[in-house]
Amino acid sequence: MKLDTAPITEFTTSDGTRLRVVVDGPADAPVTVLFVHGWALTRHAWERVATGLPKAADVPVRTLRFDLRGHGESDPAPPGSAHIARCADDVAELITELVADGPLVLAGHSMGGMTIMALAERHPELFDARVAAVALVGTSGGDLVAPDLGLPRPVAALVNRVERVVRRRLAVARGRRFSPQAGPLRPGLRWLLFGTDPDPADVAATAEWVAGCHPANMAGFRESLAAHDRIRVLEALRAKPTVIAAGLDDRLCPLPHARRIADAVPEAELLLYAGAGHMLPLERAGEITSRIGRLVTTAAERAQGVSVR
Repeated sequence: MKLDTAPITEFTTSDGTRLRVVVDGPADAPVTVLFVHGWALTRHAWERVATGLPKAADVPVRTLRFDLRGHGESDPAPPGSAHIARCADDVAELITELVADGPLVLAGHSMGGMTIMALAERHPELFDARVAAVALVGTSGGDLVAPDLGLPRPVAALVNRVERVVRRRLAVARGRRFSPQAGPLRPGLRWLLFGTDPDPADVAATAEWVAGCHPANMAGFRESLAAHDRIRVLEALRAKPTVIAAGLDDRLCPLPHARRIADAVPEAELLLYAGAGHMLPLERAGEITSRIGRLVTTAAERAQGVSVR
């Protein structure tokens, strides 16, 4: 996977956390797309979509990707700040400082989609004024306390008990990496995150991202995922073009989660991908890029007062 062809910059949040940011495309583009990655991943999860977007959109587009706090090359989250709400505040600050004007399309994968929901909850004026369209990919509005992962109930219960023990140990871990080596993570992540026929290179890259996640922050964000319950917030999306995408083999955020979001935003388009798992930005990059490109075109047309096709 080719990574970071655009210049990398650094952004310091209001609590002093340094985030690694990549901004690409013309500064005067009519629309900016801000990508938010998922739990234990990095900005690179959106790389394929972001680099393909200029060809997929009918207008010039600017893209912004960043590593969430505690992920990738960003600083670890300070104590007490490894949660979705703080990530939403980070997004609000990034928008205010780096994308001062013009319509925005927000694209969130997994916990990134939940961060977009938290942005609408915590910064409603900013969300209403600046966000023109939304893509929610492989995500959930809540009910993530004890996912069944598609396993029989007794097996799922055992897995969740083990996961809670591991989470408690990670919370007090002193290292900066979840795992010193990524290779041993590949088989488990291939089963957990991917569909029927993933590219081995994508599995390997994903394992590298997960291995590099800050362990204590990983535990903190997992607690925040369990507490996430923002279906009621989705009312804010009903006036905005919205796409909901789900892999039919997704074990982490399976189809009922996507349908629940779609029920809350009946105007949204629900896209279902057979044979795909949780990692849609990799597994179905072309289709996701094309659909976000259409959101960009719609946002530009609305901003210019042109009738939408």
